[in-house]
Amino acid sequence: MEESMETHVKIPLERVGIVIGKNGEVKKLIEEMGGVELKIDGEEGDVLIKYESGDLNFLKVKDVLYAIGRGFSPERAIKLFEDDMLMCDTITLMKMTKHDMQRIKGRIIGRDGKMREYMENVTGTMISVYGKTISTIGYSEEINSVEKAIEMLIDGSPHETVYRYLDKEKIKLRRTGMEE
Repeated sequence: MEESMETHVKIPLERVGIVIGKNGEVKKLIEEMGGVELKIDGEEGDVLIKYESGDLNFLKVKDVLYAIGRGFSPERAIKLFEDDMLMCDTITLMKMTKHDMQRIKGRIIGRDGKMREYMENVTGTMISVYGKTISTIGYSEEINSVEKAIEMLIDGSPHETVYRYLDKEKIKLRRTGMEE
């Protein structure tokens, strides 16, 4: 019989209910897909992951929980189970005033969400702007492209410049077979 192991993931308290889901459905789905048992501390935001020794699925479970904690919906975060090459990466916006952070987040999201939607469509990534972070889910090459675009926006590049960059990246990603 395999030995039982455990690890922890800390998530923001306001995201605990989302990890649990209506009637515990999200928690159950993560447990089933990951082959783990979750114990959620709703007062601390600590999630205990119990798994069998040697079973590496707990790593994907950690990624999914982290993604939900960084603002992704469970439906989007669970896509991390679908492909071992999918990953979640985060840019932290530090040392900014609250006003600057709001402005930067607004530039990344764009009017009516158009900038974020364009970045997602061109690169094939999913983007979450949450708290002091901007997180992306995708393949390595796609994440590199979208994070460069995000950094351009953070540095103040005009949206048109970022659109041109993304259009060039779309052609490059298509050539490398990263785009469908």
